[in-house]
Amino acid sequence: MPVGTQGSVKAVSPEDLSDANVRIILANTYHLYLRPGHEIIDRLGGLHRFMNWTGPILTDSGGFQVYSLANLRNISEAGVTFQSHLDGSNHFIGPEEAMEIQRALGADIIMAFDECVPYPADYEYVLNSVRLTSLWAKRCIKHKKDSGQALFGIVQGGMYSDLREMSAKALVEMDFDGYALGGLSVGEGRETRQRVISETRNFLPDDKPVYLMGVGGPEDLVEAVMLGVDMFDCVMPTRNARNGTLFTSKGKLNIKNAGFADDKRPIDEGCRCYTCCNYSRAYLRHLFMARELLAYRLNTIHNLFYYSDLMEGIRRAIAADRMDAFRQAFYEDFG
Repeated sequence: MPVGTQGSVKAVSPEDLSDANVRIILANTYHLYLRPGHEIIDRLGGLHRFMNWTGPILTDSGGFQVYSLANLRNISEAGVTFQSHLDGSNHFIGPEEAMEIQRALGADIIMAFDECVPYPADYEYVLNSVRLTSLWAKRCIKHKKDSGQALFGIVQGGMYSDLREMSAKALVEMDFDGYALGGLSVGEGRETRQRVISETRNFLPDDKPVYLMGVGGPEDLVEAVMLGVDMFDCVMPTRNARNGTLFTSKGKLNIKNAGFADDKRPIDEGCRCYTCCNYSRAYLRHLFMARELLAYRLNTIHNLFYYSDLMEGIRRAIAADRMDAFRQAFYEDFG
């Protein structure tokens, strides 16, 4: 899922997303609550109509954004009181408020309110966080209206195996529509993250989607799929595009490289995206070095297409029962 924090995937239009074979996007509850406000979006017909996106939308609960405001928030059993990063005004979001905001936004998949713990964090702090997240999850289920929205619970527990197990089992008992692995990609190493994913996945049902939040690079997606993960979101394809880093079937390419100044080849000769079908590396480098806004759009279109194409290849490999071979071929090419 490309990240459309403010109801927009940066630098591209909904039509660009569709052309890049994007199937679903993520929008951010916290940011849309603060600006322009969920009531306004509701009055204007919901987020789909507001941003002219006809595909599915997932909204996160706002828990991660509150976590990032460590110096501007106060957590209690009731919920979180925090200051807006925009104007310093005071706000409160608890489980019930998170459900109301996401109902108003009209997303297809909504997330239970949770507490994302920092890394590293001591055991007692994480234990209390798991208990609070479970309590909030129950309140989210109780308060959720019959809106047709799928509600996912978020497994927390830091890097502690027993706390991840505790959190996962508690949420499974509540019978959510899907389960997310939260609190990862917050500074831990890749090996630690892989261990947590593998261990936690064992306690989640096979007949419900599993969503790894905030991850990651192409290799992270391949490895997590091997561990049984179904869904992902990450700013990497769009953010890297705006910084001049492009993903190709042969690895990463830095379009700022002086060697591309007169290179007439596309970014990736095997790519079928709009950018690769129409523009050379030389032109894309020129745009980027000149800080032309078109550079961000064309780069983003390519990276989104690469990620969509990677996931489509994974789906085909799973259907053909050849994921091991796909993984091997991926690393032989990508490096």
